[in-house]
Amino acid sequence: MGEDSRPLLGVPKIHKVLRKLRHKHHCAYKASTLKKCVVFVILLSIILIIIYSQYIGHSPSYLTGLIQRSNRPEPNIRCGTMNGGPRIPQNHDHKTEARLRSYPKVLVFVETIYSKLGRDIAELLVHTRIKYKVEVAGKSLPVLTNLDKGRYGVIVFENFNKYLQMDKWNRELLDKYCREYYVGMIGFITPEEETFVGSQLKGFPLFIHTNLKLKDAALNAASQILRLTRAGETAWGELPCNDWTVFQANHSTYEPLEWAHRSDDYQPTESNVRTPLPTVIQDHGLFDNIQRVIFGSGLKFWLHRLLFLDSLSYLSHGQLSLSLDRRLLVDIDDIFVGEVGTRLRPEDVKALIATQTRIQTMIPGFKFNLGFSGKYIYHGNSEEDKGDDLILENVDKFMWFSHMWNHQQPHLYDNLTVLMEDMMLNKNFAKEKGIPVDSGYSVAPHHSGVYPVHELLYTAWKKVWNIRVTSTEEYPHLRPARLRRGFIHRNIMVLPRQTCGLFTHTMLIEKYPGGREKLDESIQGGELFQTIVYNPINIFMTHMSNYGNDRLGLYTFESVIKFIQCWTNIKLSSAPPLQLAESYFKLYPGESDPVWGNPCDDLRHQKIWSKNKSCDSLPKFLVIGPQKTGTTALYTFLSLHPAIASNLPSPDTFEEIQFFNAHNYLRGLDWYMNFFPVDSNSSHYYFEKSATYFDGELVPKRVHALLPHAKLVTILISPAKRAYSWYQHTKAHGDIIANNYSFHQVITASDTAPKPLRDLRNRCLNPGKYAQHLERWLTFFPPQSLHIIDGEELKSNPVEVMNEMQKFLKITPFFNYTEHLRFDPKKGFYCQVVSGDHTKCLGRSKGRQYPPMEEKSLKLLQRYYLSHNTALVKLMKRIGLRNIPNWLKEDLSDSPA
Repeated sequence: MGEDSRPLLGVPKIHKVLRKLRHKHHCAYKASTLKKCVVFVILLSIILIIIYSQYIGHSPSYLTGLIQRSNRPEPNIRCGTMNGGPRIPQNHDHKTEARLRSYPKVLVFVETIYSKLGRDIAELLVHTRIKYKVEVAGKSLPVLTNLDKGRYGVIVFENFNKYLQMDKWNRELLDKYCREYYVGMIGFITPEEETFVGSQLKGFPLFIHTNLKLKDAALNAASQILRLTRAGETAWGELPCNDWTVFQANHSTYEPLEWAHRSDDYQPTESNVRTPLPTVIQDHGLFDNIQRVIFGSGLKFWLHRLLFLDSLSYLSHGQLSLSLDRRLLVDIDDIFVGEVGTRLRPEDVKALIATQTRIQTMIPGFKFNLGFSGKYIYHGNSEEDKGDDLILENVDKFMWFSHMWNHQQPHLYDNLTVLMEDMMLNKNFAKEKGIPVDSGYSVAPHHSGVYPVHELLYTAWKKVWNIRVTSTEEYPHLRPARLRRGFIHRNIMVLPRQTCGLFTHTMLIEKYPGGREKLDESIQGGELFQTIVYNPINIFMTHMSNYGNDRLGLYTFESVIKFIQCWTNIKLSSAPPLQLAESYFKLYPGESDPVWGNPCDDLRHQKIWSKNKSCDSLPKFLVIGPQKTGTTALYTFLSLHPAIASNLPSPDTFEEIQFFNAHNYLRGLDWYMNFFPVDSNSSHYYFEKSATYFDGELVPKRVHALLPHAKLVTILISPAKRAYSWYQHTKAHGDIIANNYSFHQVITASDTAPKPLRDLRNRCLNPGKYAQHLERWLTFFPPQSLHIIDGEELKSNPVEVMNEMQKFLKITPFFNYTEHLRFDPKKGFYCQVVSGDHTKCLGRSKGRQYPPMEEKSLKLLQRYYLSHNTALVKLMKRIGLRNIPNWLKEDLSDSPA
């Protein structure tokens, strides 16, 4: 009976039952079949369990667990801090003056561009938004300095042996760089088939033992590296992989950062003490004046990801430190929406409030954020309807946000009035039930309409709810989660939304993919834990069904918050969505402008795209410029082709939309697609021409995001001639600067000249740096998607140029331009044939004759463009273009030495 000495109630009754059972048992032995005996034993067990659970006041937990109607998981995170133990003081500030010697960027040396650990390192840096450059080890070193500063604050070797085995010249050069610019190094000992015991690392008083199986990792609380990571706990259990390396040193420069123990049959010492083995070691630089951190295993062990981030912070002297502040918001979608049997009952609502109260002791101000569709309240059984009532009785305990009244997908509405009426129903419901309506936050059901953007949704949100912030996990792509970002559209801030591994159907721990072990793995150092560590602002999407049944939502968040407190120095806080959004875009102002992706390339995006949109209303190729090279003539020739169609004209910019490089981009995808109306009776090959795209810094990235498979057409002429033509063009259009300064004065203007003069100088000179701009395009597009036209040949032999163009575009049917283009001697160029012998030429502004360029200006420009033209020849050869234009050969041959 243990400590309980109370007499058992009903003991005679128990004995009476047992006598009868023994009699039946005796009879069973006389029976001829074993089956009856087995059935009897089962019945006996059930009866005993029922009797003992009824009469024994302190029944064991495993016994009562068997007879519970459900077996809900309870948070089981325990650590010294959670039990009131003292926190070990740690240095959280790595900043020193040495950080001013280099830029906050990481140089990562990988074995190959495909190596697993190298990809893991890069992905971790992307997730935490740390700038980096990847180089394949073994090649020549990249440029390490920029004037008097180092280009990189930390050097990382995916395989530390690649550093040890570098040729003498490069090794000395790299070491010299690290010493002069106070740059630290991180290395990983990668697994090898051969096992080393007491093997010395080349040139260092450090020895390794490889291919070990380890368990029970702990941290050195005295280490100055620890900042994000908190020491004082032990990660109990087997460590991932069986190929760990441990270290042994005989120099004071080395200090262990992490220890673990052997998990095989290794015998302890005579004193029966198991010696911890260093698995991550810090080199203080006392041996060769270079500080390092060396890992005995990769990043599969979750703790190493934290230590890697702390090592970057320490070795960069605080330049690459992540903030310790994290903000957390948990949305519970569809609080009144769900099938009977999945909804919240009163005891679930009480558990929700109780858990929220416990979380508030760890996260000040924390409240669950409930999303509602009023139409579906009281759609459960009697108990579930009582749950709805209890939620409404506790309205003030939560934050609230609006869905649609009928939980309909907004992108299915193509009428603004109807959409607004639906929203008004939900708003009126909220006012009737006392639900706050001023949060400024809303989420569309099924992720619909936020991204890809449905313009009517944004308009209705503004008008009905005055929405200022929303969230989505769709932008720019659902997967991988590390690439989710925010953007602002029509003054509505869109925050990246995360998942916690729980979805609408995730209601029972036994049904969770991979079971409880998989969920706990995500919580205890895995994906969910890392999501909070890597993102300073986290909005998690969960559903009402996650909070009934097994209450997995409560288990998940209480557990991960406790685990974060045990293992990190992160300071968790919460705030309403509007404050989170303002903080987010203060942290990442560069994300304000969106990058529109192509919904046609993502099945999930297509499903939540407005039904009146079509993938056919996007151009197949772009004429990207540059200006004054013949783009208008090419546009005209292309428009003659019966299978090719251009965009509708713009009232502001005529035949050019100028979407990707101007403020028009922020008008959104709908605005752009309206220039390409879909005709069900045609199969047009759409294109657009905007000559300003060529040298736009953001244009290639934007074009690739929306039109990743587009073909690109550019026309090149002598850059000196192009610069002079642009000057004359602006002069003819009455530009004040062009009419008050000579061409030579414009191209020689200094950086102290008035801004309008500098602007004209730049528009004359910068587009002619052809190789520089083409390299930017080739960063996003493969060479085979780029078609370069010789502008002089387009002028002298357009038929041949257009024939080559058709082959490049693979357009059918083949169009015979010979019958449609004819040279006009008055104009001096080819024009469209109309009405038999007549021709229709471009306007008077085209083909205008200018006075010849001054010799001194020509010579100056030939010198100016010499390096750019040389780079262009190299680029053309690299991408497989054999025919170098004559103008390029002449410019290079005439260039002064």
